[in-house]
Amino acid sequence: MGLSVLICDDAVFMRMMLKNILEQHGYNIVGEAVNGADAIEKYKALKPDIVTMDITMPDMNGIEAVKGIRAFDPKAKIVMCSAMGQQALVIEAIQAGASDFIIKPFHADRVMEAMHSIMAF
Repeated sequence: MGLSVLICDDAVFMRMMLKNILEQHGYNIVGEAVNGADAIEKYKALKPDIVTMDITMPDMNGIEAVKGIRAFDPKAKIVMCSAMGQQALVIEAIQAGASDFIIKPFHADRVMEAMHSIMAF
């Protein structure tokens, strides 16, 4: 069985796209979260190997969620997902503790590159 992944994005379509890419490459999707607070709660319950985290979400954004997850587990492996033109937010996310980032719309090669690099840490 592949590495476990928690996908966090408020858009169902984006979660589905990532899930399809990851499952095709042998990853096990253990949960999906719709906002940052949901992601923290599910991270604590599911303890996935990797989290994919959207930056812009309602209620609690991805940067706050990264801080919450890293406070719970300083070794958490988190890949940020952002739309084009959000470079400042990506930098903020990395400073908050994210390990890598991928730009939407997702390209399977880049998603897999991020997954491999994050597990090399």
